[in-house]
Amino acid sequence: MSVPPQDLSSQKLSSQELSTSSSGILSAPAPPAGKPASGWTAFWRSLVRFQADKVAPWLALRNTLGVALPLAVGVATGNVSSGLVVGTGALNVAFSESDEPYAQRARRMLAASGLVGLAVFAGSLTGASPVIAVAIAAAWAFAAGMMVALSTTAADLGTISLVTLVVFAAVPQPPERAMFAGLLAFGGGLLQTLLAVIFWPLRRYAPERRVLGELYLELARAASLPVQVMHAPPASTQITQAQQKLAALDRDHSIPSERYRMLLSQAERIQLSLLALGRLRARMERENPGSGTAGIVQRYFEVSARVLAAIGNALVAGEAAQAGAEYLEELDTLAEAMRDQSPEDSALMAALQRDARLQMDALAGQLRAALDLAVHATPPGLVAFQRREAHQPWSLRLGGALATLRANLSLKSAACRHAIRLSVCVAMGDALARGLGLRRSYWLPMTIAIVLKPDFTATFTRGVLRLIGTFAGLLMATALFHVLPPGLGPQVALIAILMFVMRCLGGANYGILVAAVTALVVLLIAMTGVSPKEVMAARALNTAAGGAIALVAYRLWPTWERTQVGEAVAQMLDAYRDYFRVIKESYIHADTHLSAELDRARAAARLARSNLEASIDRLSAEPGTSAETLKLLGGILASSHRLVHGMMALEAVLLSSHPAPAQEPFRRFADDVELTLYYLAAAVRGSPIHAEALPNLREGHNALVHSGDALNDRYALVNVETDRITNSLNTLTGELLRWMGAGVDEKAIAQGDGGSQQRPG
Repeated sequence: MSVPPQDLSSQKLSSQELSTSSSGILSAPAPPAGKPASGWTAFWRSLVRFQADKVAPWLALRNTLGVALPLAVGVATGNVSSGLVVGTGALNVAFSESDEPYAQRARRMLAASGLVGLAVFAGSLTGASPVIAVAIAAAWAFAAGMMVALSTTAADLGTISLVTLVVFAAVPQPPERAMFAGLLAFGGGLLQTLLAVIFWPLRRYAPERRVLGELYLELARAASLPVQVMHAPPASTQITQAQQKLAALDRDHSIPSERYRMLLSQAERIQLSLLALGRLRARMERENPGSGTAGIVQRYFEVSARVLAAIGNALVAGEAAQAGAEYLEELDTLAEAMRDQSPEDSALMAALQRDARLQMDALAGQLRAALDLAVHATPPGLVAFQRREAHQPWSLRLGGALATLRANLSLKSAACRHAIRLSVCVAMGDALARGLGLRRSYWLPMTIAIVLKPDFTATFTRGVLRLIGTFAGLLMATALFHVLPPGLGPQVALIAILMFVMRCLGGANYGILVAAVTALVVLLIAMTGVSPKEVMAARALNTAAGGAIALVAYRLWPTWERTQVGEAVAQMLDAYRDYFRVIKESYIHADTHLSAELDRARAAARLARSNLEASIDRLSAEPGTSAETLKLLGGILASSHRLVHGMMALEAVLLSSHPAPAQEPFRRFADDVELTLYYLAAAVRGSPIHAEALPNLREGHNALVHSGDALNDRYALVNVETDRITNSLNTLTGELLRWMGAGVDEKAIAQGDGGSQQRPG
């Protein structure tokens, strides 16, 4: 089967919202990004917004100790300069701390410590030569910009190290002193890391895991009871609570957080399947009490309740699910028993029997997906997943950093474009400041590095707040120096106070962070004996110049993300389709080596995924973007991640099994997957689509399972991975249609694990 030509998918996304005609045809789609009629009002609100949930007093206390202790020791021992370098290292590394689990937090802060130490060494060593210093700063800025492709955490580390490099390039040192300074800064980072590990033994995701566990336990209870048609659907309250709790993970694209979102998505679909199957059971018992068909459905509910309870208990306890796989085998046996049931004499009972079989197939797929997600969402499961990923070839790891960076080395990548822009602007700013002989010239490129972000809104928000906060901080420092008693001791105490304010309240409003850090830096430099007046004047001038360069750069090249995100979704679907096509061809033509094609398609899929992640992050910062839009896009992203993970696992089967000829059911199933992805991408770009015309993937998978290929070791594994692909693609279909404004029949979604499952007549 050939995929239709590209005429549909080449159509551009319109700026209007998708409407549904009376005939059920989807047309004119565009992501409902909210109406930015009062965009500048929303922009102003983003400037003055104070996010109380980001106030972090305990984190601030730890970070303050990490900075103040080296300074106090340096003053007490008469070695102020060394104490300042150690304190500066601790200050920079403090920005990389969060409330992640110990292992992740330690790894991130150790990486930050190493980068800061290296930046101090490189800056101090190369600062004497303007040409070399500017070249190093430009190269470092490009690398820092590319970190956007990996994660927000990696991007923050890149920015921190870039700022450190620029600052220490202003104080050139001979090689041995540059090495010593780098080691001192690294030591300050290690101190900050130690304090972070000792003071806050908190396991991340525990609240999210607990609320999901309670949701699955409630679904288990509902599965053991008759459907109450006059009451709300089962577990409605728990689903609402889980949605609220997981909203905090909307911008977290890590693999664990994606699993928790997918667990919630599967729970919502399981709720629908239980409701639909429960109503079918009630009608069967009413039409033909005591029938064998109704008995099979009743037993199916009992076993499903046990699977749901196993999932819920595993999530609540943070342990591996017990006996879940055995129950799934019994569900498969019951589904086969339903298939083998003789058709009922009554036409109504025969129709009920057919619908029940479809619902049972869908529910089994949803339960398998949820159990698989739950196994890897617990702490032992996360460790086991990381161990398995480490044994995969680096190019086949879902979160492989090297593969992602390689895929993003293209002008089509939003991260690469940002890296080039950042590199050029930092180099220009550094060269301009050095060429004009400005005092404290490093503040100019440093401001550019901090202000310039991948998106228009964040750059302008940070730019304005940077300027306002800097001048407010300089005024604060001026007032403090007039009332501060003479001596280094009071200065250290005031630095500690400012550090606490910055880390406690800075996350809630960037202007507060800038004001506090400006006054703090003035005090740090004053401890070296430099006149505060000189520092203040130089900082004001260079900050204004650097902020102006960054703002002008984005004013000349603005990008509103709401006009881009739809195409980013479509390009990801196209890339996934192309990747799956090459995998399919590798199975069908087992004697053909397509490793180069697989590498190319996989890299393109990673690039498209990274572009969409970056696009959603930028969209979330734009004025006028609705919370519902971000929620829908987050669900689309999570489902797409699970889909491509299934594809990568299918590719991995090629490497771990013996070649075998592909039978016709596999070809048909693979063609249906390609066709579904094609039509979804075309719909996002504006082509009409009948939701009910999409291929029935669940039926195609059932045909594949019963084709006899499972006797072959390769296709025994294929059947498992194609089940995951079926579930995730059906889920993705339903989420995309809802995002585009389609009226999707909830029964059809439940029957297909989340997507429309009716064939055209």
